[in-house]
Amino acid sequence: MDYQKFLETKKHSLGNFGFQANYIPDIAFDFQKFIIEKAIKKGRVGIFADTGLGKTLIQLSIANNIIRHTNKKVLILTPLAVAFQFLIESEMLGIHDIEYSKDGKHSKKIVVCNYERLQYFSEKDFVGVILDESSILKNFDGAIKNKITSFIKKIPYRFLSTATPSPNDYIELGTSSEALGYMGYMDMLGKFFKNNQNDTGGRNNIGNKFYLKPHAEQDFFSWVNQWAIMIKMPSDLGFSNENYNLPNLIINKNIVFNQSLTDINGQINLFTPIAKTMTEVRFEQKQTEEKRCQKAIELAYGKTSVYWCNTNIESEILKLNDSEAVEVIGSQSIEKKEEILLAFANGQIKRLITKAKITGMGLNWQHCNHSVFFPTWSYEQYYQAIRRFWRFGQKKEVIIDMVISDGQQRVLEALEQKTQKAIELHTKLTKNVNTKFFNNNKEFNQQIIKPIFLK
Repeated sequence: MDYQKFLETKKHSLGNFGFQANYIPDIAFDFQKFIIEKAIKKGRVGIFADTGLGKTLIQLSIANNIIRHTNKKVLILTPLAVAFQFLIESEMLGIHDIEYSKDGKHSKKIVVCNYERLQYFSEKDFVGVILDESSILKNFDGAIKNKITSFIKKIPYRFLSTATPSPNDYIELGTSSEALGYMGYMDMLGKFFKNNQNDTGGRNNIGNKFYLKPHAEQDFFSWVNQWAIMIKMPSDLGFSNENYNLPNLIINKNIVFNQSLTDINGQINLFTPIAKTMTEVRFEQKQTEEKRCQKAIELAYGKTSVYWCNTNIESEILKLNDSEAVEVIGSQSIEKKEEILLAFANGQIKRLITKAKITGMGLNWQHCNHSVFFPTWSYEQYYQAIRRFWRFGQKKEVIIDMVISDGQQRVLEALEQKTQKAIELHTKLTKNVNTKFFNNNKEFNQQIIKPIFLK
């Protein structure tokens, strides 16, 4: 390969890599049909559709289009216990060439497996790959994450699907772009972002290592919309919101008081100090474990509910004091976790104890309308946990009881700020959905003057 051809391989491409849709299910709503057709034509796309908008139907339809077009296999990667939802939905769609594989063996055209089991599969067997709840990648360690990204980069048709694309950190969209085969993460930073180090560009940039260049903001969101579909309501794509109005969401803040006047350094204070740093928050959490857990049990008593805790000790306290609750913990096997999660979804378990980073993605729990949440700094975990219940198809108002200590006020403030940033991201993406992006590159046409010693 000569140098000019090498440079050509490094160019970032936009455009279509797919084909005309050959299958649209009759039961799909108009906005779902639009997404399916656009995604198939693109061939590589991020579908950022909010919870309850039918991502499972959309993904199965995409997979069916690919196997009809190529007569080859498609792999769908899902979080724990979500694979069964694909099998149930496929029956409704009349798609029978599908199976759930736990060991890498497969005979059907559409193969569903958990992210944790990807090591059993080879990318050579598939022409298409779909990542359900792709933002879950942040929860995996480096080895699993690298395996997944390396796997999908070798497959022609690629689709990412999630409800929460980077609400408080736009640059995470770069990893999605790179995985889909568009502009690389580092190239995106250089084109649209500025390093915040030693910069006094304004309070909105504080805490962000990189921030959008003011003059590049519109171009950035226009560029994202070349390879992504963003929708929180059907009206975002120009369709009716009829039948997509959610019931009321009630969020209660329940505060327990920390009686300890000892701070993280062992100093005695006149008043309970407010936790400011991550270390101080963890210290505050440890001091109030018993009180917060007792309050959580009181709030969930007699209800079908989920306790979202953060530590193993909190989980143990809840289990010890609520005989009707069942734990899902990291040390359990994948099979055991799936068994418990399915039992809860089927109404066989009254209350569930879990962590958002383990089971906060993709699960449909409309049968439950109450939850107790121990908040952290993570907006995504908070949002995803709530949307297990507060989603389209829920018939009752949803009550989320947040339980914190009086010294954890900063955590709630951070979540509120991140919520506003998420709304801002959505607004900017949908505003620029039909805006054209032109990737203007300067061509170097000057004569190269070589040093004398090279002549």
